[in-house]
Amino acid sequence: MEIVGLTEENIRKISKIKGENSKTLDFRLESFRLFQKLSLPTFGPKLSIDFSKIIYYKSSDDYLRNDWNQVLKPIVHELDDLGVIESERHMDGMGVQYESEVIYHNMLAELKEKNVIFTSIEDAFAHYPDLIEKYFGKIVDSKENKFAALNGAVFSGGSFIYIPPHTTLDRPLQSYFRINSKNMGQFERTLIIVDHDSHLHYIEGCTAPTYSESSLHAAVVEIYVGKRSSCRYSTIQNWAPNVYNLVTKRALVEEDGQMEWIDGNIGSYKTMKYPCCVLKGDRSRGTCITISVASKNQIQDSGARMIHIGKHTKSNIISKSIAKNGGNATYRGEVAIKKGAEHSEAMVKCDTLILDEKSKSDTIVVNSCDPPSSTIEHEATVSKINEDSLFYLMSRGLTSEKAMELIVLGFLEKFREELPMEYAVELNQLMKQNL
Repeated sequence: MEIVGLTEENIRKISKIKGENSKTLDFRLESFRLFQKLSLPTFGPKLSIDFSKIIYYKSSDDYLRNDWNQVLKPIVHELDDLGVIESERHMDGMGVQYESEVIYHNMLAELKEKNVIFTSIEDAFAHYPDLIEKYFGKIVDSKENKFAALNGAVFSGGSFIYIPPHTTLDRPLQSYFRINSKNMGQFERTLIIVDHDSHLHYIEGCTAPTYSESSLHAAVVEIYVGKRSSCRYSTIQNWAPNVYNLVTKRALVEEDGQMEWIDGNIGSYKTMKYPCCVLKGDRSRGTCITISVASKNQIQDSGARMIHIGKHTKSNIISKSIAKNGGNATYRGEVAIKKGAEHSEAMVKCDTLILDEKSKSDTIVVNSCDPPSSTIEHEATVSKINEDSLFYLMSRGLTSEKAMELIVLGFLEKFREELPMEYAVELNQLMKQNL
């Protein structure tokens, strides 16, 4: 089944395929009307997308399985070659989306006994309507930007997670997203709810093969972090260089809660992604640690947003950018300490490493602090590979390529140390392939 082109008729087809009620269809159609009214972003890289040629829905296996033996064999072999199936051994649960549908979801039996919910967003609409009604579309509104509206109109797949009160998971949950077709659009919608006094680590991975035609990834992620709870969202996206990666991610954090975004951007043609924490509750905390690697014909326009509303809130942004072979790695961020957010603190640190004369990097920030009792600190550095460091390492027997590799991996150490061991190893391999 394949649906090409963005029309009201096609949106109705998607809704019918998924067996949705009239309320969900109305949400899609209203999002579509907003999409038609909203303009493309006036900032960041220039986007040239022919929305009429995008595949908005495609699936050859639209049933949700919990056994790899029931998944189509060619898909299993492809995912096995990518290391996806092997990584499940290190997780408490895994979900896999292939094209437009989540085809596999499974988690440990003891998590089900704790009433943890980990499933697809479609399954959540069907079986957990009260939670959907309370949280879906409340943190990210379709009217915010053109691509959030697009997602609201055609969303398909994505994960739904609910962690009940007083629950801690020993190991992460993981979702993996795969685009495998020319001109494919993937529009997953992820909703995570970490209820009070609970803790979650969620890991996301993304890949796509290389085609001459462009593909589009426009996801929306909404996360609710309850009182005294914590959520860590780790992702390394390695999209092919023909993919537009245009994502809206936001978390709402209640009092004494903590949200951490660990965000890696290595692939894609053009990326626009700025994970956000809305620190609503008193003493809530937000952290965003990002890396962006831009090579030839790539623009990585990424960063973070921290919105302080509660008193005594704290945020920390650490950004590491690498530009090489004429790539553009730009940090774009915002910190806003609102009126009433007394005695709050924000720290922003942006470091960029430029590997040649053709590459480019910018730091574009908007910082605002209303209460006199609150503070924002911002630090930015741009540097090149130090010739003395290269000479020293080469004098110890390393080739120039290995010496540069060692310096770059050291530059990314703060990001790598926040990843689980198997993901840190994967990041090292990806960086070695991209240097």
